[in-house]
This record gives sequence, structure tokens and C-alpha cells, in this order.
Amino acid sequence: MALNHPQREVINRVVALGGGHGLAATLRALRLIATDITAVVTVADDGGSSGRIRRELPVLPPGDLRMAIAALAGDQDGHRVFANLLQHRFGGEGALAGHNVGNLLITGLTEVLGDDPLEALRLVGNVAGAVGRVLPMSPQPLEIAALVSGIDPAHPSDSRRIRGQVAVATTPGRVQSVHLLPVDPPACREACVAIEQADVVVLGPGSWFTSVIPHLMVPDLRRAMEASPAKRLVALNLAQQPGETDNFSPAELLAALCAHAPGLRIDGVIADPEAILDLRELERECDAIGARLLVEPIASASSRFEHDPGRYADVIAAAVEQVT
Repeated sequence: MALNHPQREVINRVVALGGGHGLAATLRALRLIATDITAVVTVADDGGSSGRIRRELPVLPPGDLRMAIAALAGDQDGHRVFANLLQHRFGGEGALAGHNVGNLLITGLTEVLGDDPLEALRLVGNVAGAVGRVLPMSPQPLEIAALVSGIDPAHPSDSRRIRGQVAVATTPGRVQSVHLLPVDPPACREACVAIEQADVVVLGPGSWFTSVIPHLMVPDLRRAMEASPAKRLVALNLAQQPGETDNFSPAELLAALCAHAPGLRIDGVIADPEAILDLRELERECDAIGARLLVEPIASASSRFEHDPGRYADVIAAAVEQVT
């Protein structure tokens, strides 16, 4: 099933949607096989350095945007040094403790440019020698809200509405649905155009309810995905995420994604065999939505919780060739 030459360019225009480490893993794989890469990044993070920044300033949370740029950084020594600088997190106990240099740089440059985050991301990407471009899914910071059941073990059927990315990701219980605040946010126009012109669109892996599904909650972004002639791939996670997807099988996560965007056609689903709890259940779910399932090792040989870029690129390329 896999290609023999994963570093051969096999895809022209590809858009990857997500956030955090999951999106970064996809970008590191895509750079081996794609000529034109666009990352579309969630902007609802309210934790850590990004959360501190957005509580003080009306700007996009920069953390996931920074990680995407670092994943696409060029291979020259100067580019790698700059990428490492973007990721560097200050230590100590002072005001800077916990902040990433890249978060502060993106935020400061956005202000210098007159609140133009897209130009700030472009310029930072240029200095990093990025082999693709990074765009926010919306030009304004958003908030995630979710309906969660089973928070109180004494009343497992009761549901509560939880607000905030960190709260949704860490609240015990089972996420039933998610939405964004505001409920009808604007989409980044450039992201919509990239999706409309793409040959391939990749959703996932990543924090399923707080980084992957939120893209489908931006109406114009979802409509662009539904209308695009691109082949649509979903990459499932290597493992359950503590708190957010505990006790969700891969098939249930796929079903949850489709429930949030019933008009979105999925052409292919990528899964690592070690992450599948019930292969037949996942096969049934893929059959139900008309998607081809590709089960291949994509985890690193040294850790099943990390993606191997070459393996992952190989399977993405195989999926593109096999899905109709």
C-alpha cells in the first residue's frame, strides 16, 4: 500500500487543518511529498502562554500558529536555529516565565503591522524559511464551548455546558458536541480560497474536540470544504487523549466529526493499527460514510505516541492515490 519513495513530491496543493502537535506532525509529513502546503490553524486556545497573551491583548492566540511555522521551517542551519528560537520557552518565575519567544514575536509583530496577523505570520514564516504558509481559521480569537455528560458520576446522564478550550479538554465526562463563540464566526478568506483550490485536504490528528472539529464550526470554512473538489482525508489519533477523548474509540471519534458536519464528504481515513480498539467497528463506520480506510503504521519506532514523518507521508501519498 505504501509508496517506495516518500520524499518524492506527489501532491501539488494541500491544506492541513488542526492545531498543536497533531497539525505539526501532519505538516512535517506533508513537506516530504507536497509542493504547495497551507496550514489552517485553530484560534481558540486559552491556556498557557497563548491564554495569558489573549487575556491581556485582543489578538489571536499565537501558540498553535507558532508551532505550525516551526514545523514548516526550512532545513538550512539559520532556519533551524530560528525555528528553535520560536519554540524556546522562558524559564524562571518572572513575568516571562512560560512564554515562548515565538508567541511574543508574532504578537508584537501583529501590533507593529497595525493588527495584521496574516502579514505577521507571513513575515515570521519568511525568516524561518517556511516551505508553506500558515493561516488562522478565523481572523478573530474564538472560544470553544461543549456539552459534556457524565461529569457527576452520580448523575451520568446529566449534561453541562463547559466553556473554554482548557476546560473542555480537562473536564471529566464525555463530550457530546462542541460549538464556537461567537456561534457564526468569520472565516479567514485566504484559508477558504486555499481549500477551494486544493487537491487534498487533511483533517487531524490532534485534540479532537478542541483543535480538529472546531474548523467545521466556522460556516464559511465548512462550506469551502464541502464544495472543494479536493480529496478529503481524516487522520485519526495515535492514542486517546487523557481528559478529552478518554473512552472514545477511533470509530466514535470519526462519527463525532461527521455528526458536526453531515454535509462533508470524507474520502479516506488513516489509522495506525496499534491505535485501533475494534477494527471491524472502524470499518463499519468508514463504510457508512463511504470512506476508504487505510491502516498502516505511522507511529515512530521509538514511541507509539509520536508520528514518524516518513511513514506518515508514505501513507498520505498512498491514500491520495487510492481514494476516488
